[in-house]
Amino acid sequence: MAQTDPSIVTEPPEQRRTLVILVLAQVLSGAALAAGVTVGALLAQDMLGSTRLSGVPSALFAAGGALAAVGVGRLSERSGRRVGLTAGYLVGAVGGFGVVAAAWLDDIVLLFASLFVYGAGVATSLQARYAGVDLAAPSRRGRAVSTVLVATTFGAVVGPNLVSVTGRMAEAIGIPALAGPFLLAGVAYGAAGLLLWAMLRPDPLQLARALAIVPSTAVGPDLNSRQRGSAWSPAVVSGAGILVLTQFVMVAIMTMTPIHIQHYGHDLSATGVVISAHIAAMFLPSPLSGWLVDRFGPRAIATASALTLLVAGLLAAAAPSASVITLGLALVLLGLGWNFGLVSGSTVITDAVPLAFRARTQGTVDLVVAVAGACGGVGSGLLVSATSYRALALLGGLVALAVIPFAALGRPRAAREAEPSRL
Repeated sequence: MAQTDPSIVTEPPEQRRTLVILVLAQVLSGAALAAGVTVGALLAQDMLGSTRLSGVPSALFAAGGALAAVGVGRLSERSGRRVGLTAGYLVGAVGGFGVVAAAWLDDIVLLFASLFVYGAGVATSLQARYAGVDLAAPSRRGRAVSTVLVATTFGAVVGPNLVSVTGRMAEAIGIPALAGPFLLAGVAYGAAGLLLWAMLRPDPLQLARALAIVPSTAVGPDLNSRQRGSAWSPAVVSGAGILVLTQFVMVAIMTMTPIHIQHYGHDLSATGVVISAHIAAMFLPSPLSGWLVDRFGPRAIATASALTLLVAGLLAAAAPSASVITLGLALVLLGLGWNFGLVSGSTVITDAVPLAFRARTQGTVDLVVAVAGACGGVGSGLLVSATSYRALALLGGLVALAVIPFAALGRPRAAREAEPSRL
């Protein structure tokens, strides 16, 4: 017997409060994420004395995020979003403070271990987008994802521009300047976790299950084989492919950009401005992306993501060495393409997976996305060392075109809404 989708058909009043709390937490986590991303590669280069492994920090962020994505997803499925997100942010805070300690002690092993742990905060910041969707009406899921993402912009834009300030603060207490942003990251992630623990009540995922038209009783090990199989339908593979490819391309090009800028004699403030613009473009267009996904369907916006990333790669490859403005524009387009991919891919997955095991599937998909980011981070350093930044940017733009066939795997949104899901 056909059933309506076991999700909220109309949004309960708690949805507005949930979004407000998530927005506040994302402002904090955005500052933490951006601060670490801006100087991670530079700190590793400074401590290692070589650019060859400069991509390792991004790889470690992603690898730690991969493990955290699964952990946060499973913990959220079992105990709710509040518990899962709080745990992820607090672990990220530990990693941020660990990086500071590693820089102070000049301990490269501790640095790499702490960067791995810091990745939990990065992954949790992305997992929070799903918490905004739990209580959203199906026709507003794209906009719900985008509301949480856009909040990250405020902290993400401020974070890189505090690099110089936090660097001076760190030097004042005897810590290398490049570790200063990670001090900010530790405080911000910790504050985000405590805010969610105190304020994210009622838990959106648990409330969504309580309000679902078809009660969700099959959770965890009680899921039958048919239900588990539906978690990896062609639509989910489509969404995962979109997310993986856009993450891979974005991380690969972004990771080496600060080093490319510094190589041509620009100072740290120039790097901060470019990365701020990039991260703003990653999150600020989210309301537009969400509206476009709800209006035209995620497949069309995923295709737009591929084309935008291609243009970004071509522009970065063609940018004159002395032109920070041109490189900044390329990074803005890189962030915009990633945003289109993230919102469209996340919406495909949320639409396709039943509520009973949505959190676990979302965490597993984010695991694969994080692994892709790790590969992009490591590969970018090796490729630039062997060839050039321009070769990396050009290759990244071409790889982005693979998003288009993955987008074609997903059914049009109208077809998904017209065909009720079955449990």
